[in-house]
Amino acid sequence: MHKTIEELQDMQPVVLKRLQGAYANDRLAHAYLLEGPSGAGKKELTHFFVKLLLCETPIDNVPCETCRSCKLYENGNHPNILFIEPDGQNIKIDQIRDLIYTMNKTALNAGRKVYVIEQADRMNNSSANALLKFLEEPEANVTALLLTERLNAIMSTIRSRCQLLSFQPLSRPKLMERLLAGGMTGSMAATVSMLTQSEQEAKRLSEEEQFAEERKLVLKLVETVGGNVHEALLLIQSDWLPLFKEKEDAERGLDMLLFAYRDIATVKAGLETARTYPDMEETWKQMALQRSFDVLSRQLQAVLQAKQQLPRNMNRTLLMEQLMLNLQEG
Repeated sequence: MHKTIEELQDMQPVVLKRLQGAYANDRLAHAYLLEGPSGAGKKELTHFFVKLLLCETPIDNVPCETCRSCKLYENGNHPNILFIEPDGQNIKIDQIRDLIYTMNKTALNAGRKVYVIEQADRMNNSSANALLKFLEEPEANVTALLLTERLNAIMSTIRSRCQLLSFQPLSRPKLMERLLAGGMTGSMAATVSMLTQSEQEAKRLSEEEQFAEERKLVLKLVETVGGNVHEALLLIQSDWLPLFKEKEDAERGLDMLLFAYRDIATVKAGLETARTYPDMEETWKQMALQRSFDVLSRQLQAVLQAKQQLPRNMNRTLLMEQLMLNLQEG
């Protein structure tokens, strides 16, 4: 579902103003490079701008939504727009050749032609060079929109021929607000918004049964290691290692563990910052009373050290067992 102009203004006001200003002043670039993290609104702003470029009767630099072009675009049938995305791991040269052929043909509809390349950083050398040649001799009525999360992976010569639009990550309060508006519980929204700035990724995590189990296990481990380290070591063997077996999962698990100890530290300090686990507030208060700031600092450092060691430590069992001992000692 496409965003309203008000939602786009809330998401990326600077980028929206630049795009509308370029359109209003008839100062359109022949190519734009939209870069920024996942969930920052690149696709949403792209859909808005493409529709604006194709719209027959825009109102105050906003697509009218009622003309033939707007309706064709909404139905996915507009002949003047072409979307390219990776075919497997890469965007291949044949895809770029087809794009160039299509953009050079006489359009079925009068007006501007637009092409969008998603994950543009995944062009291989041959496809990137083919696109570069096309960008070097731009057609007057063709606009390119390249989207990427990895700006440095885009060929420098391609970057130099595009107008750069940098998208700022969604702030945590705004992300939580949108997640809550979508029906997510406050406790889950607080947790997932610490792990990702992408609304889509946050929703995916919240709906996964495994993530719910991961969250529950992290909280159980924090409570257990504070009382009985031997029980915590058993929990690592029986529950943690089977659940967090993939590298990505293990990294997320340590992040969630770190955020739990950070919650306890902020509670002890009396800070009113948004917790990662607001449903654990009373438990955190009890733990905060039992720990000094020095102990909490050492526990936070222990988790951070485990995070740093994880990429180069193949024996995760020993890594997690040592972490439990370090957390228990404080």
